[in-house]
Amino acid sequence: MTHYMIAKIEIVDREEYARYEAGFMEIFSRYGGQMLAVDEDVRLLEGEWPATRTVLIAFDSAEDALDWYQSEDYQQLAKHRLKASDADLVLIQGLPA
Repeated sequence: MTHYMIAKIEIVDREEYARYEAGFMEIFSRYGGQMLAVDEDVRLLEGEWPATRTVLIAFDSAEDALDWYQSEDYQQLAKHRLKASDADLVLIQGLPA
């Protein structure tokens, strides 16, 4: 069943964040992830959305998503994201087909 990861990211250091971006797709693609949306100008309909970037990605399963997120390669790369931004990430289960 498809699982989606939503990330709300407040980027505070674009130069450091660029280091994260430079290595992201190479690692991400190894785990079958699909980039669905990246937006830095979301249209707020309700509430608050204190993020400079919102990302939506998909994986075939929760296991694939967690294998990617918890992989040594990604965690090494994520150090740049953690230095450069504050983020909220959730993994949600899609509806049955």
